[in-house]
Amino acid sequence: MDVHTPANAVPPVDGTELGDCLEDLADIHPGIDLIRDGLRLLAHDRLDLNQTQVLLATLAGSPDSTDLLGAIGHLIARLSNPDTNPALRQLPLDQQKTAAHQGWLTTHNLTDPDLRNSAANANAALDQ
Repeated sequence: MDVHTPANAVPPVDGTELGDCLEDLADIHPGIDLIRDGLRLLAHDRLDLNQTQVLLATLAGSPDSTDLLGAIGHLIARLSNPDTNPALRQLPLDQQKTAAHQGWLTTHNLTDPDLRNSAANANAALDQ
């Protein structure tokens, strides 16, 4: 990919791994479409250095997991728990328990501070 664009423009995501991923996530649910739109906006926006640092921390670089990665982990736990997702209550109890446990494990994994090291290091590399 040519990183030198005319007038130093932000290059489009179409044809990139990010663009392909966003396309693959289309039309699953209106909430996912909103997230896709937000990610595309972030990818195409002309950001300054401070905005870039804030976004890196907000996406996946917060040491206490108050970032989007952490929020996704908590949402997965909520969606996989019959206490908070009535759709699961029709399943046998053992399936409900397995789903809730796996959702909890996902949250545990996605809120692990070690997952944030790379984003935090990228953020630190931008300090002037």
